Amino acid sequence: MPTIRFVREGRDVKCRPGENLRQVALREGLELYGLKGNLGNCGGCGQCITCFVAVIDGSDPQALSPLTDVEKNKLQRRPKNWRLACQTLVNSSVIVLTKPQVPPGNARALINAAKEAELPK
Repeated sequence: MPTIRFVREGRDVKCRPGENLRQVALREGLELYGLKGNLGNCGGCGQCITCFVAVIDGSDPQALSPLTDVEKNKLQRRPKNWRLACQTLVNSSVIVLTKPQVPPGNARALINAAKEAELPK
């Protein structure tokens, strides 16, 4: 079973291969949304673009499904490692940072610690 390491939350969560990243995060009670997303998210249709996650360097490039057409359109001006959780399927273990548009003050230390700890396969 793939493991998703949520850097900000300091949690590893198991999921089924092919499971939707947004659904896993919400099922586990993790906060994907900032204020704007909490007030008006689209419920996973890829239209509000508020469920950003950043895929951390070192994660397997095949760990997540390829970018959807929606993501290609909506993420044109965003960093290349950003994904929309609602459009992303988890194939294998991966490290992600939720709400990358507002990184925590200790983001670099959290990311380094997440990368150094062995990720379950």
